Amino acid sequence: MKKLVIAAGTGFLGKVLIAYFKDKTDEIVILTRKPLPNNGNIRYVQWDAKTLTGWETELNSADALINLAGKSVNCRYTITNKNEILNSRVDSTAILGKAIAQCTHPPKHWLNASTATIYRHSEDKQMNENEGEIGSDFSMNVAKMWERIFFGINTPQTYKTALRTSIVLGNNGGAFPIMKKLAMAGLGGKQGNGRQYISWIHENDFARAVAFIVTEKLIGPVNVTAPNPIKNKDFMSALRKAVHIPFGIPQPEWLLKIGATVIGTETELVLKSRNVIPVRLQKSGFNFQHSTAIEATNALV
Repeated sequence: MKKLVIAAGTGFLGKVLIAYFKDKTDEIVILTRKPLPNNGNIRYVQWDAKTLTGWETELNSADALINLAGKSVNCRYTITNKNEILNSRVDSTAILGKAIAQCTHPPKHWLNASTATIYRHSEDKQMNENEGEIGSDFSMNVAKMWERIFFGINTPQTYKTALRTSIVLGNNGGAFPIMKKLAMAGLGGKQGNGRQYISWIHENDFARAVAFIVTEKLIGPVNVTAPNPIKNKDFMSALRKAVHIPFGIPQPEWLLKIGATVIGTETELVLKSRNVIPVRLQKSGFNFQHSTAIEATNALV
């Protein structure tokens, strides 16, 4: 690509994409609330994710726009936090739509973050893009509204893709460093009853999948997740083996609730069964470098 724009690109996933694309792209523009010094072909431009203040000109002639904006769900679901989780996603998506409408040469492809959490808790059925069952609770309703706003924006010259991303495994952010520390401390047993599925993807496969989606012009919802969801108890077992810890104390649901309150998060993040598979990626010919949790965890420790 000649030009890539990443909105809210200074977090964990943004850094993963920058590392992957920096030597494959002529120019990378990062839209961020707190700009950093430019670094080679990477430029940082200030935006507030709500209003047009000049940053919108950066979207002109972009090969791809990737929007990662949204308050982290790793928090307590208070009314204030719930409103911010929803509004940060809806507002940033809406303003990018307005910016694209003003472009003389709009981005060729707009990839907007979404989430594999859009599907219901499932221990019985694998969820794909065509037959996945979308339910109704706070997290699923946020995801539905997020995608409704995104796909409701008219962009006749711009492809649009919703990235229904699962847990991304990497050493520099997200859930994996915490899970690894728990395992190394002997606390890497099953969480809850351990039967809930974890849908996951290695950070390098995440970046490769994004590049593949742009190259192949995949539009609509795409599950960005590895092809083999794994039960929590089995994932934790694989992680214990990777860090060479032979035991792991289980964490029952009541203990998780206490811990979540203490550290300011929600048990849903570990107890919801995300049983999601990447049918569209696989049918389009994408090959995963890390297709099993054992491969992924061994590669990261």
